[in-house]
Amino acid sequence: MSMEMIVPLGVIILFLILSIYLLQGKGAMLISGYNTMSKEDKAQYDTVALCKATGKLMLGVTVSISLIFAGDLFHQNWLFIVGTVLMIANIVIGLIYMNTGNRYKKNQK
Repeated sequence: MSMEMIVPLGVIILFLILSIYLLQGKGAMLISGYNTMSKEDKAQYDTVALCKATGKLMLGVTVSISLIFAGDLFHQNWLFIVGTVLMIANIVIGLIYMNTGNRYKKNQK
């Protein structure tokens, strides 16, 4: 196994582990922006739902990176293109969805 394969595989495995951790509703300290909020601001958010949504987004990126890697490894341009388009779409749609509608704010009664 050459060094050209080890680094992307390491990134894929790391992203997969982090995705699974986030999908369990844990790991809020890994979410940029959330980890810098004050305790009062953090109390307004549903941490488990936010972690799960971030985990889904990260899992989509992991699948995209895997397709890009497979396309490069097997010299299949269509896999590379599908992975790239999927990654861009996943990130854009995911970020728009997560940042609109106050979906992760707790209901203030």
